[in-house]
Parts: sequence; structure tokens; C-alpha cells
Amino acid sequence: MQETERKPNRLINEKSPYLLQHAHNPVDWYPWGREAFDKAKKENKPIFLSIGYSTCHYCHVMERESFEDVEVAALLNKDFVAIKVDREERPDIDALYMAACQAMTGSGGWPLTIIMTPKQEPFFGGTYIPKERTAGRFGLMELLTQLSNKWKNGRSEVTAIATKIHAELEKHRATNSKGKWEPLMANHAFDTLLQIFDEDNGGFGNTPKFPMPHNLSFLMAYDAKVGEPNALRMAEETLDGMWRGGIYDHIGYGFSRYSTDTSWLVPHFEKMLVDNAQIAIAYTEAYQSTGTQLYRTIAEQILKYVERDMTDASGAFYSAEDADSEGVEGKFYVWTPQEVEAVLGAEAAQRFNLVYNITEEGNFNGSSIPNLIDTVLAERAATFDMTVNALAQELEDSRNKLYEARAKRVRPHKDEKILTGWNGMMIAALATAAKAFDEPIYAERAERAATFIKDKLVREDGRLLARYIDGEAAIPAFLDDYAYLLWGLNELYEATLKPEWLEWAQTIADAMIRLFGDRAYGGFFFTASDAEKLIIRLKETMDGAQPSGNSVAARQLHKLFRLTGEIQYRNWAVETLDGLSDTVSKFPGAHTMMMLAGLGAETPGPDVVITGERDDSTTKAMIAVAQQFYTPHGTLLFVPAGEEGAAIRERWPHVADKALVDGKAAAYVCRDSACLEPVTDSIALQVHIIGLEITE
Repeated sequence: MQETERKPNRLINEKSPYLLQHAHNPVDWYPWGREAFDKAKKENKPIFLSIGYSTCHYCHVMERESFEDVEVAALLNKDFVAIKVDREERPDIDALYMAACQAMTGSGGWPLTIIMTPKQEPFFGGTYIPKERTAGRFGLMELLTQLSNKWKNGRSEVTAIATKIHAELEKHRATNSKGKWEPLMANHAFDTLLQIFDEDNGGFGNTPKFPMPHNLSFLMAYDAKVGEPNALRMAEETLDGMWRGGIYDHIGYGFSRYSTDTSWLVPHFEKMLVDNAQIAIAYTEAYQSTGTQLYRTIAEQILKYVERDMTDASGAFYSAEDADSEGVEGKFYVWTPQEVEAVLGAEAAQRFNLVYNITEEGNFNGSSIPNLIDTVLAERAATFDMTVNALAQELEDSRNKLYEARAKRVRPHKDEKILTGWNGMMIAALATAAKAFDEPIYAERAERAATFIKDKLVREDGRLLARYIDGEAAIPAFLDDYAYLLWGLNELYEATLKPEWLEWAQTIADAMIRLFGDRAYGGFFFTASDAEKLIIRLKETMDGAQPSGNSVAARQLHKLFRLTGEIQYRNWAVETLDGLSDTVSKFPGAHTMMMLAGLGAETPGPDVVITGERDDSTTKAMIAVAQQFYTPHGTLLFVPAGEEGAAIRERWPHVADKALVDGKAAAYVCRDSACLEPVTDSIALQVHIIGLEITE
């Protein structure tokens, strides 16, 4: 029976692309909600919870093998209540049960498979499970049969396991003690990264290897603070290795989520907005820190990919693109030499294939992932008796032709839901690039996305929502949504110097503190006080593939304090660092965004306040200097001349004394509330930013 001929299950009424992918499974799926839990309690059945996302390769594999299979469906429908959850819509559910899976198995991933009681207490956790036992892995049919029998005939054992796991999950709840943030933790984090650094390929640890761009941002900031050349070296070698590898799409730009090998060659091919936003920020910061043009080029290519392939007509950003097309992983992205020759002709194809390692034997299932891992362009140019510039121009022409040819292939599925937090991160990336590259078009794109969120993802009562798709905004936003959006708005203000973005940043920060703040022990819960109550209210600290909401909140609240002078933001930043310090101190290297927050609190600035006419050439030149320099803990506030400036001084009184000097535009450079004498030209401002030394 074809999928479209099957009677749809309850997921057909959902908006999530992931849930809709399962709407014609023979499994009697329920969305997360009261109906499913009431059925489980009434019929005394365990719950089979499956969590994934629409662009997840192994989620597709498990669906084809098991959830489209009538035997598996019959067993699930008979003995379980089956619930499907989109982790990108409900990261709270995902975080909770991923923690449970890790407590039970020591690892996690997607699809996430949880068996739990009708009271939502887990007693089994796993990830991808094949239908039948294979290669030493138990099969789903076998597992479901055993767990059903255990539920019916060994309930006391199930209850004991559930109780034990619940106790483990309690450790993810708020700590009941406060420590004191120790600046030396940044040194320990650096030492950890140095120990696990891959000296051959860049990156950290073993496979799967994730870009972890917050690690790179930390290393660059750590070098800027202490002058540690190994920190900058590790960041640069990682950025170089990532770009050279197949994890980067050399034909159409953008990064895949992670590499399956140590050399960055073979990715799981899905591309996610949140990853590309963070990676773009890291390359932009590397350009600012080193002046290396390649880093700017890569950042701009990522942003071009996002504009072209991941941007809604409204200006907001889609979530992800799939790894698979036509049911085959990576098919859209790989090439054979013959395919390249058919597009480019023999001579240009020979050169392109040699440079990008496209061979007869291939490097991925008989085809080739374009990469530059073993390529030195100057050597290749000499091989062809060409100049480097001539070869580079031909390669770019060839890339364009191959991109056009590839566009005619069947594209991977695109998840077009718009997530508030991920959009906030991309707003931050665009605004950071707008400042660093002096490219206002990036700020304009960031403003369009921010306007979309403000217009479409804020309820009438002011509550931020997490997801928009098909005309519907829904799901009260989580900590990450608030923290990432705050990050974006802080950067957007500095890129545009429009006070409305800073004012909205304060609104978001105030709501984040009210809804998520732990007033007893510091830091922020992942779910809000008005959210659905799960069995545990988590407080996440560790930075995974993306940074934790607590890390971002601590860093951005401290920045917001220095921009606005509002003491409560500094207090909450400090309370977050202190309140989570005991947990963070156990694994500093796994909390690099929190290390960035700590560095910013310890050595804030330079904080630059510029006042003058907006259109004055001197004003513009000083703003450009403040925006383009690498100052990982710096801020920029602009006070225009005239009535607009008077309103800003009234709104943020800490800049009330920052006035014109003899009627000229002026810049005030401060660190930790101590300020140098104002300067009235961009050269002097540059000297103050670079060589800032303040004595009280």
C-alpha cells in the first residue's frame, strides 16, 4: 500500500514537518499531549516515545525499517501508546529524555527512543534501533516484546529502574548551593582543549566530530586576553580543516552538521541554520582577530547560502535541509569524474577533479565529496602551468557551472519552520558580519528577521513564542529562544545603532529573568514558570553542539548591563556565573561559552560611547573603527546629537555626561567604569581601543 493510500494517523493535524513525515505510518502515533497520557493510564500501557527531527538521516532510516512496517506497527499499537515529538519544536522534552538516555546508556542521539510509564517516567532509553537484531544490536521487535512482557509480569523491576533514573535526572535540576566564579577555570578549559586537540586535522576529540564554534570563539578570546599563541593556533587550524573538508559544501556553500571521520571529509549531510549561524560568527571573529581574508570569504559564503536557500520571503530563516534526497544520503552533493566532465568539458574537469579530489574510486559510496584536504593551490597551479590567480578564477567559473547543474537534481527536503532561537542566532551572525565587514546589507537582512519575530512570534500579552510555520505561531518560547534572541538584538543594535533594538533587548531580558530566573540559586531554568510541567524542571549548563541558554544569557546580560547601565542585568549575569560555578568547575572544557561569559565579566570592555551627528564623516569613521575591531567583550553605544541624543541620555542615564567636545563628534573609551579622555578622530580612537591602559 502506498503511503498516500494509508489512512492518516493523528499526526496529520500537526504543523511540524517531522510529525507530518510520520502521518501515514501504520503506527497509531499520538502527538505529545493529554490524550496520549490519558489513554496510557486508562489502558495501563507503557509509552513508546520517539523523538527526532525532519532532516535527521537515521530518523528516516528507522522510519523506513520500522515505523512503516506493519509488524512493528501491530506490536506498538497493541502493547504501547506511541508518541512522536519534534525535538526542534519541543527542546524541553528532548533535553529531559536525552538526559535520561545518557543516564541509562552513557550516550545519546537521534532518533531518541524512550520507553516510559504513563506518568512519563523513563525506564528504557536508546537511539536508532533496527527492526531485527543485527551486528550485535538488539532489534526493535525483540525489544518491544521483552519490554511488554516486563511491563506485564515484572512491574516491580520496571518501577525500580524508573525510580533510579528519576533520581539521576534530579541532578539536572537546580543546584541547592552557590559557589563563586573562579577566573582560573578559563585556564583549565584551555588546558582541556589543548589535550584533546587533533593536531593533524584540527577540531577536538574523536568521531563524530562537531565544529563546536563556541570552542573556537573562546580560544580566540582567551588568546586576546592572555596572549596564548596555542589558543589562536588551535582555532585557526580547526577553521582551516573544517573549510578544506567535505563537511563544507564547496559547490553551494554552508556547513553540514558534523563529520563522521576525523579529517572532516565525510559529513552527515544535513545542514542546519543554527550551526551555520555559529560557524559564520567564528569565521567572522577569526577575520577580525587575524586579518586573514579567507575567513571573511568563508563567512560571507555561509551568509550567501543562508540568503539563497534558507530565507523565507518575509526575511526570516528556515530551520534545516535534509541529508537525504531520493532516499539516499548525500546523493545531492556527491560527484563522479564523468558527471563533472559532462558539465565542464574534459580540460576544466581534469583540473577541477584534481583540485577537489573527485576520483574514479570515490570517497563516499563510489562517488566523491568535493574537498580540499590534500590540496595546495600553488602546487596544483604549477602542475597545470598556470598562475594561482588564473587557476582560482577557472575553479570559481567551474564551481558556478556545477552549482547550476546540481540545482537540477532532486533537492533534499527543507524544513521550513521558523524557530525563534535559531533566528536569533542568525541575526547575531549577520549583525556581527555587518560590523566586521562594514556591509550594511547584512544588518538590513538581520533587521528583516528581527521584525518578523516581533510581528509574528510575540503574543498580544508580550509572551515570546518558539515556532512559526504555515501561518501559525505556537509553543511558548524556551530559555534558549530568549537568550539567543537577546544575543541577536545586542549585536543588531551595535550594527545599526538604532535604539529600538536595544529597547527590545531589554524587554526580552526582563521577560527572561521573570520567566526563567532561579532567584534562590542563580541561573535560569530551561522551561518557563508558565510552561507545561514535566517530571523535572531542568537547568542546563553544558555547551553541546550549540551553547547552553545559561551560558549565552550570562554573557549577553553582562553586555546588556554595559550598554544600558541597568544594574539588574549585571547582577543576574554574576548570579548565573556564581550559581552554576560548582557544576561548571567539574568540566570547564565543556562550558566554553560560559568561559566567554566569565572572561567578559572579569575583563569587560572596551566600552565605546560615540556622540555626534549621524551623517558627520568623523562620526561615521569612529563608528567604523569601533565596529570593525576584534573586541570580544566590547560594546558600542551611539548618542546622536540633538533631540534624539537627549532622549537616549534620559533613557540610559549612564551616558548623560558623554557630550560633544567643542562642538565636534567625540568618542569615550571605558573599561570597567573607568574612562579615558574623549577623542575626536578615528585614529586616536583606534589607539585607545588597541592600547587601552587605564589607571584610576
